[in-house]
Amino acid sequence: MTHATWVNSLEFRICHCIDRGMGSGRTSHRAFAGVCALVLAISAALTIAWCASMSRMGEMAMPGGWTMSMVWMRMPRQRWAGATASFVGMWVVMMMAMMLPSLVPMLWRYRQAVFRTETSLGPLTTLVGLGYFFVWTLFGLALFPFGVALAAFEMELPALARAVPVAVAVVVLFAGVIQFTSWKAHHLAGCREAPGRGRALPSDPGTAWRQGIHFGLHCGLACANLTSVLLVLGVMDLRVMAAVTAAITVERLAPARQHVARAIGAVLIGLALFLMVRAVGLR
Repeated sequence: MTHATWVNSLEFRICHCIDRGMGSGRTSHRAFAGVCALVLAISAALTIAWCASMSRMGEMAMPGGWTMSMVWMRMPRQRWAGATASFVGMWVVMMMAMMLPSLVPMLWRYRQAVFRTETSLGPLTTLVGLGYFFVWTLFGLALFPFGVALAAFEMELPALARAVPVAVAVVVLFAGVIQFTSWKAHHLAGCREAPGRGRALPSDPGTAWRQGIHFGLHCGLACANLTSVLLVLGVMDLRVMAAVTAAITVERLAPARQHVARAIGAVLIGLALFLMVRAVGLR
């Protein structure tokens, strides 16, 4: 074999290997997009079904002209452990439906940053997602007893119940003000930074899990104020849920995220003023 022939043969083999790798990568990327779309569709469908179920159960009229969602109530013959598990399960599925649109680009950046083989990339990405939603599970576990206790106080103390519409307006106002702070900007930037800060990440389960926790903490803190708006305006209201999901997604993915965050803040402040005027009119 001549030197030229040997070189041409080597070039052919290298190109063939590259083509195979690119083809495998494209298949992996399509699988990633398909799985994300499937999970989003299933979680959205379950959330809609649960919202419809809660709507059929009705709401409790309270002093002050507002209604309390049954999500904070224990069903007949249901133990508190079962009620907590039911809420947390519903909460996690709802968070999956709301957070996946903005989480997918973060998972994509992780896939690009990690040292990997195509066979390990899927499990590692799954582990990142599990770590992310583990953080939201902890939030749900902390939230449910607080919500139950607050609902119990509101039912026992009519004066407290009558103050709820004003308190809701104050929460929305505070959420709007936070949109203008450096704290909000810092955590929004954390949701968009490259995994490993530009360095390649090791392809081990521990690093993947910690990356998911990192994503979850930054994103949970970044949208804590918007999540509070969801909680006070209607945790199982599909319209509120859709509006909050859109706000979270746009402020994380838009190129001019600071301007978008401030625009959302201005809308929230306007909504808070409207709610305050309406609350005072109901008193």
